[in-house]
Amino acid sequence: MEASSTPVIELRNTKKYYGEGDATAYALQGVDLTIRQGEFVAIMGPSGSGKSTAMNIIGCLDLPSEGQYLFEGVDVGALSRDQRALLRRNYIGFIFQGFNLLGKTSAIENVELPLLYRGVSASKRRVMAMEALRSVGLEKVAHHTPSELSGGQQQRVAIARAIVTNPLVLLADEPTGNLDTAKSIEVMELLQSFNRDSGITIIMVTHENDMAAYASRIVHFRDGHINAEGHL
Repeated sequence: MEASSTPVIELRNTKKYYGEGDATAYALQGVDLTIRQGEFVAIMGPSGSGKSTAMNIIGCLDLPSEGQYLFEGVDVGALSRDQRALLRRNYIGFIFQGFNLLGKTSAIENVELPLLYRGVSASKRRVMAMEALRSVGLEKVAHHTPSELSGGQQQRVAIARAIVTNPLVLLADEPTGNLDTAKSIEVMELLQSFNRDSGITIIMVTHENDMAAYASRIVHFRDGHINAEGHL
């Protein structure tokens, strides 16, 4: 599915800094970034470049010090803490490098968690979670705990958990960082398929050029600025 012309994410002269006066440290120095519905964007840059700060703002985990962050035209900075939490819960899915699965909980119960927070009934949660596991090819290990799964399988459970709520935006932070090459390719092809077939907007931080190549656009951060952008 091709990206539409509708912006879903807009950073407008977004700045993030800590401290005051001569001790002020800038993480973002006036970033302008527009991500349209259905895009798959890879964010790259060295440590300290500002990419993680930008992702935290996009994920409603942090707020800009100056400038604006618009999510589907809504000024996130004008929302209350509870409203930002609802936005995060209802519209954004998260995938982490470390999987972040509950160790003593089965795969299907891990996938059910976002639905539990939404107040979905137990019977409906189970159906939706199984469908999400099926979409990543793991329905046969639904009742296995993370320790009984490979790293690649654990990351696919994490992807199922992120997409079970049918989010508008999927944020992936180094999703292949703990995987070997073969498993990394599996995960990237899965993400690419969700973007292509379901139209989920994906924003992914990665250090790996071969993983970034799966995206349709690459944004490079350096010293709190965007210093390059390109379409593949």
